Amino acid sequence: QLQASGGGLVQAGGSLRLSCAASGRTFIYNTMGWFRQTPGKEREFVAAISWNGGRTYYADSVKGRFSVSRDNAKNTVFLQLNSLKPEDTAVYYCAGDLERRPPKWIAGSWGQGTLVTVSS
Repeated sequence: QLQASGGGLVQAGGSLRLSCAASGRTFIYNTMGWFRQTPGKEREFVAAISWNGGRTYYADSVKGRFSVSRDNAKNTVFLQLNSLKPEDTAVYYCAGDLERRPPKWIAGSWGQGTLVTVSS
């Protein structure tokens, strides 16, 4: 299971840190990441990190503002959201067992979402 937390209401320009804790199995050998979804739209890729943290990947819309990291000892993945914009408002989902199949990322495991709301 993947348990996401850390969402909330923040003003534009602010920051949040999302966490995703894995339980029941280890994800330390898997690429993990984050997606987000707004009503009426498809879930979109946000960021991914390789099993050892050596490679990170970002959607163009969040490059330079968001940062993904992981702590394998705690089986946890993080997403630091900086310089938030109202258009970043979405439900953010943690994902495990990610595979890159250009132009898409495919997730084998999903956590429940955590809502991020950015006010203008």
